[in-house]
Amino acid sequence: MPYMIAEPDMLTSAAGRLQNAQPTHAVREKEVRRAPTRVTKHTSQSNPRFQPRFQPRFQLGRHVPKAVSQEGFLVQPFTQHCHVIHAEGDHAVIGVSPGNSYFSRERIRDLGVWGLTNFDRVDFVYTDVHVAESYEALGDSAIEARRKAVKNIRGVRAKIAAAVDELDPAGTRLSVRPMSEFQSNEAYRELHADLLARLDEDEDFRAVCKDLVRRFLSTKVVAQQGPTATQEQVCMDYICAEAPLFLDTPAILGVPSSLNCYHQSLPMAEMLYARGSGLRASRNQGHAIVTPDGSPTV
Repeated sequence: MPYMIAEPDMLTSAAGRLQNAQPTHAVREKEVRRAPTRVTKHTSQSNPRFQPRFQPRFQLGRHVPKAVSQEGFLVQPFTQHCHVIHAEGDHAVIGVSPGNSYFSRERIRDLGVWGLTNFDRVDFVYTDVHVAESYEALGDSAIEARRKAVKNIRGVRAKIAAAVDELDPAGTRLSVRPMSEFQSNEAYRELHADLLARLDEDEDFRAVCKDLVRRFLSTKVVAQQGPTATQEQVCMDYICAEAPLFLDTPAILGVPSSLNCYHQSLPMAEMLYARGSGLRASRNQGHAIVTPDGSPTV
């Protein structure tokens, strides 16, 4: 979620332990706003397993801001403008994918503490669309795929709900939303329809999506066989379902600005924050890679 494709176990999680002990009571706005911030120089280290297979297509012309250490997490805004959105602290989306061991109960809770400390509002968004289809496309029977999807979605929803109940019992600042909730949202539907059209019309967008699909499936299918058309389509559906939140969350949720947060960055961010024309994130939309402090972002 910045998490672009969030299929179960799609990406290797960043290693590292959370360093700061957190309070057990609900987080209060005036208390958390006083939390200190430490600015740290940070060098990203890529995981060779997920190296892109295409040369960069976009000119960012950006000065990468320094990573910031906050509440046990290292926050790397993608551009200087994303840094400004982070500093404004209006809203954050924290993407959570089901079946991904990175999102333990403790980590989700600590992400909630980080979010409430630094933003007026925070939405945990978890994937509940195209999950069973993904499992089935990768070899599970239809029955097993549905069973696994229900189990993993229920599990991640319970973890997030527990964090929300503890940290913000009134639910005034911290919320949990499934991806399926946005299917009735007019702004989301317009963005989603535009993305589907762009798959046919926008060469850059189509190339980035195909690379994301290729990167994911290269870890899931036998190289000699190659992916099937069904597997590629399921991944493409996943991308288009999540991408509106990277483009214009403020329009979807009615917030002044929003930082979309995930523990890894994917090639679509290069396109969304590039110079020039084409598919670009809105001016009040930002992206940051948020990892446990002490672990590299990838």
